[in-house]
Amino acid sequence: MSDSTFELLFKFSPYIFQQGTFVLSAAWPSMLLAVVLLVGGLLAVLRYRKVGGKSRPVDRVLLASVRTLVLLILLLCLMQPALVVSTAVPQENFVGILIDDSQSMQIADRDELPRSEFVSQAFGAEGSELLEALSEDFNLRFFRFSDVLERVDGVESLTYAGHQTYLATALEGARQELASVPLSGLILVSDGADNALGGISDSVQSLRAASVPVFPVGLGVERFSRDIEISRVEVPRTVLAGSSVGVDVVIEHKGFGGAEIVLIVEDDNGIVSTQDVTLPRQGDSTVVKASFTAEEAGPRVFRVRIAPQEGEMVAQNNQRDVLVSVQDRADRILYYEGMPRHDVAFLRRALSEDHNLQLTVLQGTAENKFLRLDIVDEDELFGGFPRSREELYQYRGLILGNVQAHLLTSDQQRMVADFVSQRGGGLLMIGGHSSFAEGGYAGSPIAEVLPVVLSEVQLEDEATSPAYSAAEIQIQPTLFGMTHPVIQLADTLEESQERWRHLPPLTVINRIFSVKPGAVTLLTGTAETLPSPQIVLAHQRYGRGRALAFTPQDSWLWQMHHDIPLEDMTHETLWRQLLRWLVQDVPGQVELTTSRDRYAPEQPVRVTASVRDETYIELNDSQVTARVISPAGLEDELPMDWSLDADGEYLTQFTPLELGFYEIHVEARRNGDLLGLETSHIEVADLSSEHFDAEMRAPLLQRIAEETGGHFYTPETVSALPEDIGHSDGGTTVLEVMDLWDMPILFLSLVLLIGIEWVYRKLRGLA
Repeated sequence: MSDSTFELLFKFSPYIFQQGTFVLSAAWPSMLLAVVLLVGGLLAVLRYRKVGGKSRPVDRVLLASVRTLVLLILLLCLMQPALVVSTAVPQENFVGILIDDSQSMQIADRDELPRSEFVSQAFGAEGSELLEALSEDFNLRFFRFSDVLERVDGVESLTYAGHQTYLATALEGARQELASVPLSGLILVSDGADNALGGISDSVQSLRAASVPVFPVGLGVERFSRDIEISRVEVPRTVLAGSSVGVDVVIEHKGFGGAEIVLIVEDDNGIVSTQDVTLPRQGDSTVVKASFTAEEAGPRVFRVRIAPQEGEMVAQNNQRDVLVSVQDRADRILYYEGMPRHDVAFLRRALSEDHNLQLTVLQGTAENKFLRLDIVDEDELFGGFPRSREELYQYRGLILGNVQAHLLTSDQQRMVADFVSQRGGGLLMIGGHSSFAEGGYAGSPIAEVLPVVLSEVQLEDEATSPAYSAAEIQIQPTLFGMTHPVIQLADTLEESQERWRHLPPLTVINRIFSVKPGAVTLLTGTAETLPSPQIVLAHQRYGRGRALAFTPQDSWLWQMHHDIPLEDMTHETLWRQLLRWLVQDVPGQVELTTSRDRYAPEQPVRVTASVRDETYIELNDSQVTARVISPAGLEDELPMDWSLDADGEYLTQFTPLELGFYEIHVEARRNGDLLGLETSHIEVADLSSEHFDAEMRAPLLQRIAEETGGHFYTPETVSALPEDIGHSDGGTTVLEVMDLWDMPILFLSLVLLIGIEWVYRKLRGLA
């Protein structure tokens, strides 16, 4: 039942019933008359039991019930029911009117009129009934708000240009400013599009404790009829220069099912990627995967956008900007190969011109003898595979080739697992007759890390063993893998898919047909000799790191096969992208994060640093300093303190004022020794979140009303607001008795019951 219908039937609004106390206010003579009427009515009902004639028992029961209900209604009226409510003393109380002054108020989603039109008519137009009714009983104080609250004389000061909406800031600010006057309540005129990170809970609790009810007036529609919105863009915060960057774009739409659109990714230098998208007919959300290459080092802003479509209610939510920190650094990867193998030479060649990846090779040549390639100093890997975490953890990635599991001690195998889960490194195992289950890894700590399921292999007869039975497979991307940046071999998705279709087959020895729950398969292979598709490339997150499995043993054929032209870069492209992804997001001993990558001016930036020792154990006794460089080159050094909430976590905060990129350097030391350095960037810009998720958020506004003791309204029901706020508990009040005996619902009930009795008698011939 709507509020207007309720008030029509019950005389007062639901809010007044909620605030009031029900009483019976009849004097003793009326009470005595009611008792006499009740006794007489009961005697009359008892007589119905003796009435015979044409009436049946069911007739007598029905007619007696109707008469009893009529009697009870009359008795209720004689008892003079009433509500006792608090009523504001006229012109002795104040009401704060908080009006949303943000950009979303310009959205025209009701009868093609902007939301601000209601504000102009209700609070600014001459002769406004709402404003006159409020002014008659209250002293009004106007405020406008977006990210800050400001006192104004009237709605003529509104500009609707705010980039953010902070409801909690507005409510708390108004409460504090009006704390010295008797306050009947706050009227909040908004669409409810709150952009603050912290929520409204604390502000609502303060208002409830101070007995300040809030009366929100919600503007806008709760669901757009036609709109396309890029609701979220997920992209790595940090990538190596020249890396292929994958972007997950969540597109929401209403009324555009089946429409074909183009998703564009661009930066200041032009378009870097396009993707054709057909919006789903069922549901209003879809995830689109795109990729592009980040070439230039430094902070880069990429725009992800969709051209406005005809009939869209909001066009400004078709674009989102994301910040990617493109770093020009050399990430170290250890490649452990158990014996001489073609892959070593071809993999080194593929990475020879990539200065962002530094591959160090440890290759077994005989028992306890190793060939070390591309080492940093003569002591590196001198004793073979690392035997301590400090030695292994200096690398960001680890590749295991044809290495029998027994060549690694149990401590080394557990150390490899910890390299992924604790250090956060990337692990890749390559197929071969000494890899996966054939290498004896089933049931080992390393098998726990891998994304594929290993089965036990019995090597009783080498001549017939599966370890020496190779299958030639034709490889193709999975549905998910088609859009993954790691396996994009050409500039466009279509060209990449065509390239995969024409690559020569590879061979596999390791029979792997399933992945673990949560793992993702990017490439599969098929062959007539295999019972099901072979898992070729799969990955999963494991602890803080990532583990990959690549099962072919001869990917070098994609460089040397006679069908591959000399100028073809398939092998180099695939391995560069694969290994860049392997070490992407691998943390150092110092890890620097901010809650977001883009901020508005004067919006506090919270900086968090995680500090670990050489074995990646969290440290709480480090000396950590943040150095912030502004766009103008000004430097500010900030000490970072241990948060006490988490081991190894240090915090600081600063407030940016300039527009542009801020560079943040964090340095951690322990007893004077340098533990690590980390650099990150944020962008400060005139952000606008107002057109995203811009439908009227009725649940949030209703929650504010309910938890503070107010009531929620829309433009259709706002006419009841002046009377309702006059009966709130806030401010200076007196008790008022409001009669209920003359409610229309009682009269209508009497007429209905008497009518039912008359019609029934007529139909039964009892009249």
